[in-house]
Amino acid sequence: MKSLSLIDKVIIEIEQSLRTCHVKPHLSERPYPAKNIDFDDIDETERLQVARLMRVNNAGEVAAQGLYRGQASSAKNLTIQKDMLDAAREENEHLNWCQTRLDELGAKRSVLDPVWYWGSFILGLSAGAAGNKWSLGFVEETEKQVGQHLDEHLQQLPAQDARTRHILEQMKTDELRHAENAHKAGAAALPVAVQKAMHLVSKVMTFSAFRI
Repeated sequence: MKSLSLIDKVIIEIEQSLRTCHVKPHLSERPYPAKNIDFDDIDETERLQVARLMRVNNAGEVAAQGLYRGQASSAKNLTIQKDMLDAAREENEHLNWCQTRLDELGAKRSVLDPVWYWGSFILGLSAGAAGNKWSLGFVEETEKQVGQHLDEHLQQLPAQDARTRHILEQMKTDELRHAENAHKAGAAALPVAVQKAMHLVSKVMTFSAFRI
């Protein structure tokens, strides 16, 4: 089988970014977590709050797509590359769930999604180029921070919003599994300064996506 040229790879990634940032992905193997949950009796203020939270989560899943695909592109071996692409597919499933809930709430995704995608893709390229243990370390730390972020959102949800709660709880379970898998695969602990920088970037994304 003929290997892809650099131009081919660039075109594929541009197409993937356009799909991620502008097209709702198809649902994969697992059902929508809120499928069998009754719609919630939330007022307009609560609906707006939940929509903003889900827009932030959607932006996070867009960023995850860019991150994992960037890491796959610069991975040092085929096993790591496959693991990153598998994780990206599962994050794509989360992206579907977030956008389905946004549709239910009558809300739109963040207009800054392309910024989150390509910024994360570049970070992923750098992490992958640094070597397998650092790439895995980046995954472990990212997913830990995402798990903490989802915990915060779960606490901010209206008590009666069971649909969103089921979605976020399943996403949290998946993200923590990604972190555990990365740790078992030999992830290196990132320097504290890098962890803090990642946390700061996450705060910027959260602040921006919550509003636009």
